[in-house]
Amino acid sequence: MGPYLLLTIILGYFSLLMAISYFTSRHVHSTTFFDGDRSSPWFLVAFGMIGSGISAVSLVSIPGNVGNNNLYYFQFILGTIAGYLFIAFILTPIYLRLKLVSIYTYLQIRFGNITYKTGSMFFLVSQSFGAALRLLLSVQILQYAFFDSLHIPYFLTIIVVLILIWLYTNKSGIKTIVWTDALQSLFLITVIVISILTIKNSLNLTFGEMVTKISNHQYARIFDWDFHSGSNFFKQFISGMLITVALVGLDQSMMQKTLTVRNARDAKKNVLTFSFFIAFAQTLFLALGILIYIFAAQNGIELTEEGGMLQDTDKLYPLLTLNYFGKIGAVAFLIGVVASTFASIDSCIAALTTAFSYDFMDIENKPHEKKKSIKNKVLIGVNIVMFLIVMSFWNSKGAIINTIFKIAGYTYGPLLGLYLTGLFTKIKFTEKLVPFACITAAIITWLLNGYFIKRFNFDFGFMNIFVNALLTIVFLHIIKKGK
Repeated sequence: MGPYLLLTIILGYFSLLMAISYFTSRHVHSTTFFDGDRSSPWFLVAFGMIGSGISAVSLVSIPGNVGNNNLYYFQFILGTIAGYLFIAFILTPIYLRLKLVSIYTYLQIRFGNITYKTGSMFFLVSQSFGAALRLLLSVQILQYAFFDSLHIPYFLTIIVVLILIWLYTNKSGIKTIVWTDALQSLFLITVIVISILTIKNSLNLTFGEMVTKISNHQYARIFDWDFHSGSNFFKQFISGMLITVALVGLDQSMMQKTLTVRNARDAKKNVLTFSFFIAFAQTLFLALGILIYIFAAQNGIELTEEGGMLQDTDKLYPLLTLNYFGKIGAVAFLIGVVASTFASIDSCIAALTTAFSYDFMDIENKPHEKKKSIKNKVLIGVNIVMFLIVMSFWNSKGAIINTIFKIAGYTYGPLLGLYLTGLFTKIKFTEKLVPFACITAAIITWLLNGYFIKRFNFDFGFMNIFVNALLTIVFLHIIKKGK
């Protein structure tokens, strides 16, 4: 792909986002950046959340990871459906009844200020690393595919992406993001469909033959009943449910959009509709995963192995798209990467800005003229932190989606424990000990997982979030106050 075509696509795409930003930024208020004036259409929010929930990580990691984990990720998808039901019928009504902007204010109402700050801090750490790793993979793809050939250094690509996101979100924030993410979700799904059809046509298959080839492939194993395996069905299902509750229901970037809809009924419909959208999209990714390995095998493309595991699986889909799928495939892939990058990162940046502004800067109680200044300073600080994390992880290897879920298990586990304790018990506890309880639970989870792997060859896998949350609940009961 020539540099001029590349530049034209990026500028055209960004111009479209800026046009949406212009129309949604009119008549904004001091809180519009954070709550979108609570007027978003629920169906638009649900569709737009696909881009936030998928990101470039899912775009390349889920298909690539099929080579090492078959279709076992589908077990995780089944668990997410149960998680979305919990979010729709338990968490969302509570958030809306309390009229929350930062969802961590619930912890202040239920327990007190120290617990509130602790929960928000765990989110800030989790989201900062999760968003930065998603941005890292996106920039690596853009560098590999396009910018290295133009001799543009990767740190400059990171800065440009962050500046572009800032330009179309800094004024009206979540109100703009609801609309831009819907557009970007449409592009993302289109890219996957184009890739599947490209491989189908290049292999001269009918639709029925393609389905047969996928279902009969050696990687088409869906259920893993080996109890010692990290991809065991029960581990995947339960962790899928808990990670969904944590990474969506307890995640400011995901719930902030839901809280911009008009009422509780629409919010429930939004969550349930989104659960269908995201499950369908991720299932398409798994089908694409088998197809890219079929295509690679027929074209003599092999990935290196180390310790019985394929290496650099995240690079296979970009490699095929840019070198074997023709110009249409390459252009579609570029748009998909840009769309997934902007759709996932803009929400995260807005959420980090919202959480820090409300939870630590007390922006809600500041005078109108100071709110904008605080928001702008926090927004700049969030972008700087994102840049530094991406730079520090630049040389990391392996499937980044696994890294994100592992980090989430240690950082969202205590948050999940706090919310479950608040929702299903009536206990109060000695608040000054809450940070120690949460941090200790995360450390012990990490130590236990290492011990079980070494001693019993038993990997918690994504289930570390369950162990972490359970330990947090135990420690909270230990420090609870008497009657």
